[in-house]
Amino acid sequence: MKSQDTFKFAETHEWATQEDDGLVWVGISNHAQEALGDVMFFQAPKVGQQVKQGEAIAAIESVKAASDIHAPVSGEIVALNEEVDASPELVNQKPYEVWLFKIKPASDEALASELDQLLSLEKYNSGPGA
Repeated sequence: MKSQDTFKFAETHEWATQEDDGLVWVGISNHAQEALGDVMFFQAPKVGQQVKQGEAIAAIESVKAASDIHAPVSGEIVALNEEVDASPELVNQKPYEVWLFKIKPASDEALASELDQLLSLEKYNSGPGA
């Protein structure tokens, strides 16, 4: 997995990074996990599900709150992190190392445009993630 300074962030507090295999790995930001508190449950999207950027596709619950997780890019859900399903608290321990699901982008052109709409770490930390 790449360094978090290469991650792109949605204003809804998800991070995305495109890996060498072309897939986009998705997780939640440190700000999001801190706001949620102790994560108790993750309701994952379905493998094979087609998603659109910004669409609420999953949910995460803690002792304090429940929150939707939105797709940072459009495409198809191709993998779920089974470790998070078994131990959702991993999100609190390593928010930038623990991915929730992977998306196969609809197309390279669409992905480039959608990633451009997301925030850099610096902009995220000075805006919604501050």
